[in-house]
Amino acid sequence: MKPVLLNKVLSEPDIWEDYMKSNYSLEYGLPLVDMEQVLGDNQYEVGPITFLDGGSLPTDMALLRGLGKTIKDCNYFEIGTWRGESAANMAQVASKCYTLNLSVDELRKMGVRNKYIYLLGYFSNSLDNVVHLHGHSKTFDFSSLDLKFDLIYIDGDHHYEQVKHDTEQVFKYLVHENSIVVWHDYATHPEKIRHEVFAGIMDGTPKEFHSYLYHVSQTKCAIYIKKRFETKKLDPPVEPDEYYKLTMNRESKR
Repeated sequence: MKPVLLNKVLSEPDIWEDYMKSNYSLEYGLPLVDMEQVLGDNQYEVGPITFLDGGSLPTDMALLRGLGKTIKDCNYFEIGTWRGESAANMAQVASKCYTLNLSVDELRKMGVRNKYIYLLGYFSNSLDNVVHLHGHSKTFDFSSLDLKFDLIYIDGDHHYEQVKHDTEQVFKYLVHENSIVVWHDYATHPEKIRHEVFAGIMDGTPKEFHSYLYHVSQTKCAIYIKKRFETKKLDPPVEPDEYYKLTMNRESKR
């Protein structure tokens, strides 16, 4: 009686898990690689980080910021600004940061609360080396930037079609020979793959680059990096033989 409700069925996790098994035979997700292998380091610094809804794990930020540190004069681009935590982290290690988010007008048309709009770019709006771009990544003209980026972070709409589209646009217009691409929320948590996002990544990434896709352990991130690593498979529950020790300082903007 309500055909639109079929979309809810089609978005169920089991549907996407079956899709990935039948199309890619990746029962355990992407090959798993340790962060130390990727970064060549085992000490990381992150901040600001709020631990609030819609944010990233400390390990997610450590990966992103650690990658930025390895690239001289890093030129960084991200889809999805939210409170500006990732942009603010990257502004400390990158030469220039670009962040794309829906415009205020678009958000208001969608009925988004004013408080949400107020919090957009909370940590990044005042930073001199962060450029805030406005628009929907589905219609944004990426070619208009006329730039290539060293590090790209895809963290916008996490539905299949949008992840696939964002990924295609990034590889078509923004990457160069040695670019690194990171997708947030490839996993709902480090031990559980989010198969709808996984499908969008695989279908949006050119097939010749599939062998350079990895899941970074203890993060919710997938990464494209043109390097070969010794990998393992995700086999939860994971034995925590490697772990992190955190020292946290509480700070205030007020």
